[in-house]
Amino acid sequence: MRTELVSEPADPARPNEDFASVGLPACGQGGSLVVLDGVTPPRSGTGCLHSVHWYTARLGGALTELTVSLSDVPLPDALARAIARTAESHAETCDLSHPRTPQATVALARWSPATVEYLVLADSALLVESPDGTVTPYLDDRLARLPRASLATDALVDATVRNKEGGFFTAAADPSVAARAVTGVLPRSEVRALAALTDGATRWTEKFREGDWTDLFTFVRKKGAQALIDRVRTLEAADREERTYLGRSKTHDDATAVYAEL
Repeated sequence: MRTELVSEPADPARPNEDFASVGLPACGQGGSLVVLDGVTPPRSGTGCLHSVHWYTARLGGALTELTVSLSDVPLPDALARAIARTAESHAETCDLSHPRTPQATVALARWSPATVEYLVLADSALLVESPDGTVTPYLDDRLARLPRASLATDALVDATVRNKEGGFFTAAADPSVAARAVTGVLPRSEVRALAALTDGATRWTEKFREGDWTDLFTFVRKKGAQALIDRVRTLEAADREERTYLGRSKTHDDATAVYAEL
């Protein structure tokens, strides 16, 4: 199989709040990929002593281990266990009830000789290519479906829509949100390749309209994950002042792309 992983911070002088991994068990019978996008908090704080990249590193490490070592545990249960384990590691020092406690979006996939499982929570994306070349995006679009007025301020987001019924959900400190994820199981014979991306990479499609999801997948397969992120950086820089493309609150964002050809 072929795998490729690229992750770049928005600013080289600041830590990358994304996390990505590919896990391949020693038996060689399957594998998993994990992509997280840490949610950058406002300056008002999080109630936590730890940084977002601290959180994503620990949640991502737990997910990498659990998705590989517990292959019989469904992905939502693996995510719930990883969230609980991470929460326990700082529950005594931090206020985990704070709405801005460190958190992340999630895209997971795990494959065996028989199946490919997937899980998506919040606005990271998982693209699946079938043997005939059809590309299917698996997305959690609850955040995108919220009225823009609901997202006017960070305080309003925290009070009304973040990790609340009728809003959207992220992996924070409550293991029960794992049950809110978009999940499914596909026959392995129907999957040729996978791509998981944070929203810093999906800007290629969602913000800059360089092509649809099939075009994005084809770009990564032919030119590589680094070329995708390089192109996003070029587009971001060109639009730095004009902000022609709406819905872009910052010039650059951490960007991660993982490609796995099964």
